[in-house]
This record gives sequence, structure tokens and C-alpha cells, in this order.
Amino acid sequence: MNRITALFDIKYPLIQAGMVWNSGWKLASAVSNAGGLGLLGAGSMYPDVLLEHIQKCKKATDKPFGVNVPLLYSDIDKLMQIIIDEDVQIVFTSAGNPKTWTSHLKGHGIKVAHVVSSVKFALKAQEAGVDAVVAEGFEAGGHNGREETTTFTLIPMVKEKLEIPLIAAGGIATGKGMLAAMILGADGVQIGSRFVATPEASSHMAYKNLVLEAQEGATELTLKELAPVRLLKNKFYEDVKELYRKNPSKDELVNLLGKRRAKKGMFEGDLEEGELEIGQIAGIIKEIKPAAAIVEEIIAEYKNSMLPEL
Repeated sequence: MNRITALFDIKYPLIQAGMVWNSGWKLASAVSNAGGLGLLGAGSMYPDVLLEHIQKCKKATDKPFGVNVPLLYSDIDKLMQIIIDEDVQIVFTSAGNPKTWTSHLKGHGIKVAHVVSSVKFALKAQEAGVDAVVAEGFEAGGHNGREETTTFTLIPMVKEKLEIPLIAAGGIATGKGMLAAMILGADGVQIGSRFVATPEASSHMAYKNLVLEAQEGATELTLKELAPVRLLKNKFYEDVKELYRKNPSKDELVNLLGKRRAKKGMFEGDLEEGELEIGQIAGIIKEIKPAAAIVEEIIAEYKNSMLPEL
């Protein structure tokens, strides 16, 4: 048992990231049943939808699971009340100031982890009273930090300063990747992109298949003036790139992005006009597998990996 398995009462220090349009109750419960910690991605859920997913997740697993909540969510007070009312024991927060909700959640006996992209924000999260920090390198998919610090660089820097448990994220999809993160000082890992390519992920099959086709260089971090996001390169990405050639204003970028782009791409399967978020590690994801099989494969490779002799 290590600090993360003890904190969350799970078998393996492996967390499935709460990804918008991917992380519904089927994926979260499957990962939790396999010994990891499944997270529901509340960022793409209306309050009543989150309630439905929490209740279905409870029926599908008797193991711990949690909810990832972006702190910039417009109806966040409603989400948090549902989480408290439904007696969810674990919340991962992201994209905002952890001081806003951490003490309130902990006052209801909830364990809180916060996602950061720098040493500075890791220390602010610790100061806010979170139980653990997720340090995410800019290899990660979806919305990202502005610092562009890689996971290999970020983890030892955060470890040097942090006292509470540390979870590594960004560019991790294998047992060897997990081992590397743990050697660098992490107490556990959070994995997102690898769990997109599962039958349980709630995203569209066309999007999942495109992830399998991704090669090195298939993604790019863009829209940094709004909220940096790593995207698969498609027509929408090319439209963004073309607009940048004209030195656009922030309003022009907002107008191009519009609304519901992520839902259109990842959930509805519009591979041309949709926003398709995935990490750089997609380049090594070659098949769709059940979430439980992925957890088993990662843990087996982690246990069997030997450091090369010098």
C-alpha cells in the first residue's frame, strides 16, 4: 500500500482521468472494479446528468469512485451539492482556484485532489488544503496549463517542494510509463487518453477510431489566448491555424470556437468541425480494449519491468 492507495482505499495507484464526453458511469465503474479509481467527467454534464451518472455508477460498482469538476463550470454550486447529497467520497478539481471549494468539500468528509501544471500552483493547492495534487505535463490531452512543462520535468520539480501525495499525469499510457513516473517521485498516476480507446468510454466510435490512427505529431496545443487545449489536427484545427495567420483578436478566436465544439467532435463524431481532444500519447494507442484489460495490462507491465543494468 502506498500513499495514494491508502488515501482513496483502492488496490492500484492508478486513476482514470475525468475527461469531458468520455468519462461516464460505464468507464468510471469499470476502472474502479478493476482496482483503479474511476472518475466521472462532470465538465460535460448538466447537474441532472451528473446525478444520473453517479447513481448508475453506484449500482455498477461497490468500489470507490470520484467526480472530476472543472472549477470554472457555470453551475458548479449545483454540481457540488449533488456530489455532497449523493455521498460521493472523492472529488478531483481542475481549471480554477482550489481555495474556492476545498474546505467546503472536506467539511463534508470528501477527499479532494487538484490538477495543476506547475510547482507554483501545486504549492497553492497544498496551501488550500487538498489531500493530493495531480501534476500534469503539457503532453496531456484536453485543456492544459500555459507553462508547457513536460511531465518528465514537472514531476521531480513538484516532488522536491510538495509534502502531500503526488499524482503524475500527461503522456502516461503504459506500465513502463507508470514506472517512470513513480521513479521520478509520483505516488500514483492519472491516465486519460488510453481510456478513450475503450468500449466503455462514452465518446463516439468515429472519434475513438481516429485516435487509433494518430501518429507522432498528430496533436497540437492551441487556443492559448482562451484556454490552452491539445487537439487532434482536423479541419477545425486547420481553421484555427489559418485564423492565427491573420493575428486574430481574442473575440475572433471566440467566434470561431463557438459553442458545443467538443460535444460535436468527441460525443457526436463530427471529425471535421468538432473539437477532438487527445494527448500526445495517442501515437502509441493502437487498439480498443476493455478498461479492465487496460488496467490489468498496465499493472502487469509495471510489475514486470526491470531497470536495465549499467
